[in-house]
Amino acid sequence: MKNFALIGVAGFVAPRHLRAIHDTGNTLLAAVDPHDSVGVIDGFFPESSFFTEIERFDRFLEKRRRRGEGDRVHYVSVCSPNYLHDAHIRLALRVGAHAICEKPLVISPWNLDALEELEAETNSRVYTVLQLRLHPTIQRLKQEFAADSHRRRVDISLTYVTRRGVWYDHSWKGSEEKSGGLTMNIGIHFFDMLHWLFGDVKKNVVHQYDKKKAAGVIDFEWARVRWLLSVDGEDLPAACREQGRAAFRSITIDGEELDFTDGFTDLHTRVYEDVLAGGGFGIRDARPSIELVHQIRHAEVVSPKHQLDVHPLVAH
Repeated sequence: MKNFALIGVAGFVAPRHLRAIHDTGNTLLAAVDPHDSVGVIDGFFPESSFFTEIERFDRFLEKRRRRGEGDRVHYVSVCSPNYLHDAHIRLALRVGAHAICEKPLVISPWNLDALEELEAETNSRVYTVLQLRLHPTIQRLKQEFAADSHRRRVDISLTYVTRRGVWYDHSWKGSEEKSGGLTMNIGIHFFDMLHWLFGDVKKNVVHQYDKKKAAGVIDFEWARVRWLLSVDGEDLPAACREQGRAAFRSITIDGEELDFTDGFTDLHTRVYEDVLAGGGFGIRDARPSIELVHQIRHAEVVSPKHQLDVHPLVAH
């Protein structure tokens, strides 16, 4: 059994990490969050220590480190806002723990270099949650493509619309500086999946980029991808709105819909199982998608040259 601590336990994604720690047979020694609405802990680790100040949490981890192997924290799960990931990963490594960090690991690619240096100095590892790589449908696709000796480039259309209310713009998620913007905040795992399946980026063109919507076309080694990400509810298909659904996700490959609606419920637990078994995804795995999103965020927005290049929901 390993000892865990968790940063950002009041956040949206924290319950998935709590469940993963619990379901893999480990224990949570401490959690921290500036907000104290954290009753979710009771469903998993009611005896866990809780702090609202990161300094006191840090002191707790350091005390445990000095008490020896059985008492120290072995892993720190980082579920804090994106712009704090780098600092909180450093905290974990500094107290001799491995870090399991929600995506994105960092917002700026150059921060990855410093984290790699810290890994070497501390002999601790930095892991990230790239759960789509463990989705059964995506893994099956990866295997099929690898086994296809006559593989050809495919045409992909990616659409992800998830409605966000007024609160979103007032939170850290609505801040380009703190979240990395729309493409980093809700798109990073899709871009990682595309890179993992279809190889290196050859060309990247952005057709639209603002706080609510981003779109473009990317040429990977084995695919041409027209993509669109949106938090504007007006972009939801009529059928979704009629059914009261707040999100729409679609990926087509050469016009055929890829169905991976199911299979998401335990992906964080599978990530933890992989890490604890000696696998896991690290800085090297995370780098390509972080570099790609950085390019998208800072690219010149250009008008599509051909209709076939543009996603159907891009404003004209």
